[in-house]
Amino acid sequence: MDNRPIGVMDSGLGGLSVMRIMRQQMPQESLIFVGDQGHFPYGTKSATEIRRFALNIGHFLVRHHVKLMVVACNTATAEALPLLQTKLPIPVIGVVQPGARAAIAANNHQRIGVIATTATTATGIYPRALHQLSPNVTVFPLATQPLVTIVEHRQTGTAKAQQLVDRQLSPLAGKQLDALIMGCTHFPFLQMEFRKTLGSSVALIDPAEETVKQVQDYLRDHKLLAGANRRGRVRLYSTGSAVHLTQGARGWLHDSTLFGHHVELAESKDLE
Repeated sequence: MDNRPIGVMDSGLGGLSVMRIMRQQMPQESLIFVGDQGHFPYGTKSATEIRRFALNIGHFLVRHHVKLMVVACNTATAEALPLLQTKLPIPVIGVVQPGARAAIAANNHQRIGVIATTATTATGIYPRALHQLSPNVTVFPLATQPLVTIVEHRQTGTAKAQQLVDRQLSPLAGKQLDALIMGCTHFPFLQMEFRKTLGSSVALIDPAEETVKQVQDYLRDHKLLAGANRRGRVRLYSTGSAVHLTQGARGWLHDSTLFGHHVELAESKDLE
């Protein structure tokens, strides 16, 4: 039994989609969330910047005695996961590999679209991960950076959001997709819009669900699960607006007791 918290990071509020599933499936676990809104969005930043931001958050979480870190950001996973796993004295799990596994495992999907930020798409990490799992799968990667801002500004469920989704996903029209990987943790909050654009025949793959399963399996295998019959504590930090984080967390986690706190992160000295 280990009641230390789990650390979760994202470039903004999208990682709350992972937090939501963790609270549903692992209510006994305490969670510390850091949204790097002060540097949002990661999708337009350089690889060096992203690695520096992620490592700063990682050291912050280590100082708060987390037992495991979840990189709930596809861009940070693509650019910084190996660095974090090397530099931090705790296990670190990203969202890309779990997302790829979920897409391949579901109903023998052969034609898979991947929407993600500009930076994630540029790395080619999802096509590589998918082809490692299934060499014959056909992958259609598409950068849809503007969708991140719609979610960050809590404009989901609006006509503006639907119009933007229709426009951003138009290159996938006629591709006869079996599945669409929502390759940014902001995107699950747009599932209603995606469904209207793509129709019910395209499976929407949320990497967060498989990521949480991987976290559960790791904690169980290493005897790090928190004690049963307890309610985990949630702490929320933002490098930007604490008010914005509070509003997003209360809305998407359906908990009016949550409060975000602003934090200034120390610069890491061990980037290389």
